[in-house]
Amino acid sequence: MIPTRWSLARRLLLAAGVLVLVVLPLAGGGLAYTFRQTVTASFDERLDSMLRVLLASVEREPLSGRLTVAPALGDARFERVFSGWYWQVGDGQGTTRISRSLWDQRLPLSGSADGVTRRDITGPRGEPLRLIERRIRLANYPRPLRVGLAVSRQELDDEVARFEWLLWLSLLTLGVLLLGGLAAQIRWGLAPLRRLHADLREVEAGREERLGTRLPAELGELAGAMNEVLARDRRLIERGRAAAGNLAHALKTPISVLGTLAGRHPEPERIRAELTRLDEAVRHHLARASAAGGASLAGRVRVDEALAPVIDGLGRLAERRGIVLDAELEDALSLRVDAQDLQEMVGNLLENALNWAQGRVTLRVAGEAGEACLDIEDDGPGMSPEQREAALARGARLDERRSGSGLGLAIVEDLMALYGGRLTLEAAPLGGLAARIRLPLGGAA
Repeated sequence: MIPTRWSLARRLLLAAGVLVLVVLPLAGGGLAYTFRQTVTASFDERLDSMLRVLLASVEREPLSGRLTVAPALGDARFERVFSGWYWQVGDGQGTTRISRSLWDQRLPLSGSADGVTRRDITGPRGEPLRLIERRIRLANYPRPLRVGLAVSRQELDDEVARFEWLLWLSLLTLGVLLLGGLAAQIRWGLAPLRRLHADLREVEAGREERLGTRLPAELGELAGAMNEVLARDRRLIERGRAAAGNLAHALKTPISVLGTLAGRHPEPERIRAELTRLDEAVRHHLARASAAGGASLAGRVRVDEALAPVIDGLGRLAERRGIVLDAELEDALSLRVDAQDLQEMVGNLLENALNWAQGRVTLRVAGEAGEACLDIEDDGPGMSPEQREAALARGARLDERRSGSGLGLAIVEDLMALYGGRLTLEAAPLGGLAARIRLPLGGAA
């Protein structure tokens, strides 16, 4: 079973490897079988020729009636004992003539079938032989004769083995070359896909805004279509944020007018409380709307540059209240986050710290273990562990957050979820509350 997450290159290489492992052995087996049959047929033709010469040399002496075989084969190996070249002539009744090479051994002639038969046998000393035999009738001889000639298969088997060794070596080399060539072809063929993947990574990391289109026609059209989608999404996000900002400005004036008119109502405090709730709810949902969708298309921003306006504005507020705002930011630290969202997160927490601080607020920003660490501490009254837990657990449903329940914290939590970060509340060394933000340096997963 092929894993579903295997790359295209691995799948193609596996298919090519299976094809080579199936086709080459089949082709090699077929070639080896054909060569063996051809060589064996050629060997049998040589034996046929020698058998005809042997048949022509078989005679019967006119006076004694004995069988004789004239030494007409002309090969010294028939005279050398156990040389692997043997002949035998017999009538099956005890009359047998054999070559000197057989010495005291005999060939297992069948003597049961007419015509020429060929088969493999085991000869003297266990040697494999190729036997050809034929039954004949000799003039003036009362019984049919069985004539056999056997030659060692060693030469034949050596030739076949040498061919098979060269064949399999050649096929192995061919298989390696084929797999290497296919791997190079697959790598070259999939290079445009790797470029497209690298471009997607660059866009995902926020280092590029568009995909490269210098690709083959099929992938170039795909990259162009994806660029159009990215551009359209950016336009929609910017349009949505602009609309959210316009809506905020449009609602601000009517709410202020209603707050002024509330003084004429018999129960002004109740009206102002409801207007405050309405104002916070509107600001909350407008803040969410302005941030939604930014994580997927956000580019990288320098944290010190993005937070400079927030620190400058809240620093003046701190001076008016007699509070020292100490900001320490790591140089050149960059995040894949929208600058406006980062300002919203840090601004809400800093404003909350200034509201509760007695004389000092600190902001520390540094990179550590693949994360950006933003720590905001104050010397205010702080919160008990139960209060901190309740503050983070409160608002599982965003529309249930109300005035006095931490609207700024609700916005920060929403942005944390958007960018794959996390927010924790702890006791600060200064004595108050420490809000710690952790954001991945590479952006949301």
